[in-house]
Amino acid sequence: GEKYAGYRFRITGGNDKQGFPMIQGLLINKRAKLLLKTGSKAYRPRRKGERKKKSVRGCIVGPDIRVLNLVVVQKGPGEIEGLTTENIPRRLGPKRANNIRKFWGLLKTEDVRKFVIARTFTNKAGKEVTKRPKIQRLITPIMRQRKRARAAAKVQHREKVRRDAQEYARMLSQRAAERAAARSSRRSSRRE
Repeated sequence: GEKYAGYRFRITGGNDKQGFPMIQGLLINKRAKLLLKTGSKAYRPRRKGERKKKSVRGCIVGPDIRVLNLVVVQKGPGEIEGLTTENIPRRLGPKRANNIRKFWGLLKTEDVRKFVIARTFTNKAGKEVTKRPKIQRLITPIMRQRKRARAAAKVQHREKVRRDAQEYARMLSQRAAERAAARSSRRSSRRE
């Protein structure tokens, strides 16, 4: 209609008139039976390793689609009531260090720990509690130290392998020389 003029949407899923979900990658506009397993869309296994043949709808939109899930890709000039008029904040902020940097536009040198989004709420006991996520992939001095230790251990191991190889080669050549000397002494004792 006119209220959607200028808007662009991306289809993220949907259901047909009997409620069968659309599956990404099934390039037909009707139903098909697929053998679904753990991790498949539209299927929740009840036992470990369980697979089941279930009816699903293809991802091509047809006249039998009753529900179509959309995401706004490009906003038009007009506002849509209930969709673009109200701004719902994210309940949780980013958790990974680089995503926090991207979210706030931080430099590499700035401390990420000061910019973690914390959540304050009242618990069942009526006490104010602040929760914040543990930052993942945060480069700390101890992580740098461990990385240096791993690199040093690798270098030391390489040196040890080289020294052991040299020692082994020296021992082999020594034993070969001893065997050759013993053989030559046996031959000389036979001749006499």
